[in-house]
Amino acid sequence: MSPTTPSPRPASIPLPTARQAAVVAVFTLSLSWLLHVLSGTSYLGVFGRIGFIGAALLMAYSVAGALRPRWMGLGPARLAAVVLTAPVAALVTALVTQRSHFIAYLGDTQTLVGHFLMVFLAIFFGVLFSLVAMRNERRERERADRLGVELEKNRLERELLDARLRMLHAQIEPHFLFNTLSNVEALVASGSPNAGPVLRHLIAYLRAAMPRLNDADATLETELQLVRSYLELMQLRMPDRLQFTVAAPAQARALRFPAMALLTLVENAIRHGIDPNIDGGRIDVGGRCDDTTGAMVLWVDDTGKGMSETAQPGTGLSNLRTRLHAFYGDGARVDLHEVVPHGMRVELHFHPGDKP
Repeated sequence: MSPTTPSPRPASIPLPTARQAAVVAVFTLSLSWLLHVLSGTSYLGVFGRIGFIGAALLMAYSVAGALRPRWMGLGPARLAAVVLTAPVAALVTALVTQRSHFIAYLGDTQTLVGHFLMVFLAIFFGVLFSLVAMRNERRERERADRLGVELEKNRLERELLDARLRMLHAQIEPHFLFNTLSNVEALVASGSPNAGPVLRHLIAYLRAAMPRLNDADATLETELQLVRSYLELMQLRMPDRLQFTVAAPAQARALRFPAMALLTLVENAIRHGIDPNIDGGRIDVGGRCDDTTGAMVLWVDDTGKGMSETAQPGTGLSNLRTRLHAFYGDGARVDLHEVVPHGMRVELHFHPGDKP
């Protein structure tokens, strides 16, 4: 038995919108009342004829888009449908109302003039309303197109932002790992008895840190944990030359925060501030939140060697600025300050409520 082929569903006839129907209804009611006053005829009789013609023109306008020939545009098809429907609808109303007196109706000059006047008014107002409706539809399409373009633009911007963040993470990971491993290498080469414990702490630290290197949903709490673990590791390497504190506002710890942002600053403080300084130094990581504006500032203080006059910001700081802008908008910034008598203070300023 051969399978039955489903019959094609008939195309649905486009219907007027509720707004179009309401506009036509209000206009026909008003025009019927005006003609009733001017002619002295029954209001219901006038409204019956005007209302029928208005409904016929509205349906012709709506259906014209589906029935128009391919060689004709939508606008001309709708106008042609309205112009052709107006005399036909007026003639139908005359047939219905006059019935057996239809011939006499056509023979009377006064009634015939009234009939042609009604046809003229139907064509005039039908074309006028069609032009207004097509203009409104064009504006709606343009507004929808603009909205679609804006949504597509936002989607592409989000994809570009995600790609940039992935690229920045890829740049930071080897930078951080190679710097840390070079510190361990120096410790092992010097024959320090702390080499074994430091290596074990490094392995434990990397096990905890590696899953977070690409964590786009990292929080300030997880970042502070990484910073503390890193500083504890560095303190094992130079126990007499490094002291540190790590603190931040409790209400900000659940804040979404770019992974390894603070860690980059702490690593720079160790590498360029504490390590080159004979006496070592102290690193303080902290922050505060403005309860009124919600603005946040995080800082990394060190009492190390400080920045030389010829020093230039490296890849880490450049990437950090870019990532802060990606997370918190262009208002986010990174400030560097000299500490007296020596050292460096780096501050991250941003507003958690701002979006790029």
